[in-house]
Amino acid sequence: MTWCSLLTFVVLTALAPVDTTAIRAARTAQNAAIAAGDLDRAAGFWTEDVTVRRALGQPLSGRDAARQALAPPASPAVGLVYQRLTKDVEVSPKWPLAFETGTWEGHRGTIAGPVVIAGRYSAQWVKRGGRWLIRSEVFVALTCSGVGCESVAVP
Repeated sequence: MTWCSLLTFVVLTALAPVDTTAIRAARTAQNAAIAAGDLDRAAGFWTEDVTVRRALGQPLSGRDAARQALAPPASPAVGLVYQRLTKDVEVSPKWPLAFETGTWEGHRGTIAGPVVIAGRYSAQWVKRGGRWLIRSEVFVALTCSGVGCESVAVP
């Protein structure tokens, strides 16, 4: 390993905690936007070409489609408000990429409502223009209760 390569590695490794903190803060801010019903702000954390595999298997492609999936139904009391709970973030020391894992919850009506569906997720983050954005997310439903059990998974 050359000195230049070693120096680059050391600098990038030293930045990893800062980047991890930035990603966790971005996820917290996205959760707050979702809970507040500010879907434009929530969508601002995705790349234009984001891909999402929803919890029961439905695919989404693009920021607009992902935003639409968060839109409340005509009767907000029966809608779900989603929250992602970050467990781990790993930042690449070489590329502007990071991997996030955690759990998610679907609350009925509001963020304070009962959890009716939940599971695990993973996300790929990419750093563009100094800002971390979500490029891809995969959600898997693992538990449910009440109305959360009425939905059907894609075969």
